Amino acid sequence: MAADSAANVVDAQVNSSIGKISLYEGSTQYKSWRYSPEQLERIRISLNVAAVAAIRNTFEADEPGSSSNVLFLGAGEEQLLVKLYITKIPQLCGHFRFPEEVEATAISYLKRFYLKNTVMDWHPKNVMLTTLFLATKTTNNPISLESYTSNIPKTSSSDVLDLEFLVSQSLNFELAVWHAHRALWGIWLDLQSLPDVTEDLRPQDIYDIAIKHVRASRFTDAELIYTPSQIALASLALASPLLAQRWADSKAPPGSIQPLSETMEPTLGAIKYIITQMGHPPDVEAVREVDRRLKLCKNPEKVPGSKAYLARQAEEQRRAEEKRHKKAEDVRRAITESNPFGNELNDDEKATQLAELDDDD
Repeated sequence: MAADSAANVVDAQVNSSIGKISLYEGSTQYKSWRYSPEQLERIRISLNVAAVAAIRNTFEADEPGSSSNVLFLGAGEEQLLVKLYITKIPQLCGHFRFPEEVEATAISYLKRFYLKNTVMDWHPKNVMLTTLFLATKTTNNPISLESYTSNIPKTSSSDVLDLEFLVSQSLNFELAVWHAHRALWGIWLDLQSLPDVTEDLRPQDIYDIAIKHVRASRFTDAELIYTPSQIALASLALASPLLAQRWADSKAPPGSIQPLSETMEPTLGAIKYIITQMGHPPDVEAVREVDRRLKLCKNPEKVPGSKAYLARQAEEQRRAEEKRHKKAEDVRRAITESNPFGNELNDDEKATQLAELDDDD
């Protein structure tokens, strides 16, 4: 991956001297949920093209020619809708007074879900509510389902529970997430131990500005491309380039020719650009237009009551019934055709067992 060498330079250089990888490098996030910008684009376009083809075929099977006038969503439009619902998560977390860990985790889950699914199959509203509820459990900040849904208008328990397994499955059941806000706090504490960083150089408002940049990064793809520590350091650099430089240089191994801050500048510059240019909510009017069109091109197999939905349900029930009959038949055959005491040994097997007994003696 193009960003790997620069994105891991701090961890790689610090840990190379002691011959071990960092905890982050051993995580499922590092192994499964890091991409280049080009990879992200290819994944989203591929999902979109496959979804459009499948939905078009469903329309045509129900009524030939019915898909010709449907204006399907593009991959960029899907992301616009997902981004809107990402911005809803901080609002809900403020309402429920959930800690920042819950907010950041739910946002990560929502982004990851739509690297395996499309909004034309699963609307982001209920997926967002499900990822937030799941995040309360995985971060050990649980809330009862009744208390959760009763405080969200037009939301029932089934809206959350019906998708919980699908969301977990889409996440590969890899539910631990490493966050930039925790990395930033670690850097801030570390700065207090540096001899050339006096208290006057690190007023609290610098940290407050940096954490705002970290929160803005959640509206972007930064966490899918760069490590939490890189995002944290870029956020600090936006608030105080001097502090970011001194912290980075303090991590360089002895005898380094080039300061670590210079080595990391290209990566930090790319992250700062992403945060400042993309770390904001989407245009609401543009999203409304996307949502309006989604109502016309949503997968009918996911719309309760539609012909395609009922046909799919009937097919799933038929397959489940066949599976039950096959299992029952296998059990019946095992009972009637096999010897409950085991089959009689042939001469070769008897000889082998006798030889083993002789060896034991």
